[in-house]
Amino acid sequence: MIEAALEGARSMLCIGAHCDDIEIGCGGAVLKLLGANPGVHVDWVVLTSDAEREAEARSAAEAVLRGAASATISIEAFRGRFLPYVAADVKEYFDDLGARCDPDVVFTHYRDDLHQDHRLLCELTYNTFRDHLVLEYEIPKYDGDVGRPNAYVCLTREQCERKVATIIEGFPTQSGKHWFTGETFWALLRLRGIEAKSPSGYAEAFYSRKMVLR
Repeated sequence: MIEAALEGARSMLCIGAHCDDIEIGCGGAVLKLLGANPGVHVDWVVLTSDAEREAEARSAAEAVLRGAASATISIEAFRGRFLPYVAADVKEYFDDLGARCDPDVVFTHYRDDLHQDHRLLCELTYNTFRDHLVLEYEIPKYDGDVGRPNAYVCLTREQCERKVATIIEGFPTQSGKHWFTGETFWALLRLRGIEAKSPSGYAEAFYSRKMVLR
């Protein structure tokens, strides 16, 4: 059901708090959707960055979005880890985003994510896009907040390889973090693949609060 909904999409909005979040959380699903739907327009929005990370984020986004019919990549300069403390400014940003975007599907952070920036963006996503198909993605981290998702997108091994390579090669500034390894991303893809009984053995998982098929 979820894959049928994605394959029918003509526009997509991807929201990430930090420069690598979208690639980690839903990079495989985006690649799959673009492969099935070359006519898709993508709005790709990252809220926090600095000069060095912005260059990484833009390059990685362009690598993922090569198959899109068109794309708008927005890398903003809000301060990472401080989004809840400038929530009014972030809310105004989302109001502007909602005025210019009417996506068929929105990828955003998980509502119970233990990172404060992630939680805020999830809340504002539903404030702004309440009648859209919203899929909340997961980010592995030290906090151990990986949960029990209810929506899965099966991926081919090739899609997974491209996703992991984009993350590892695209964000060298993150290589010193203990969790930022190819093994981490492959492990989560494999675990979700088991839960989805994916033909390839790999999948990404999401949380869907409401899905309406018309």
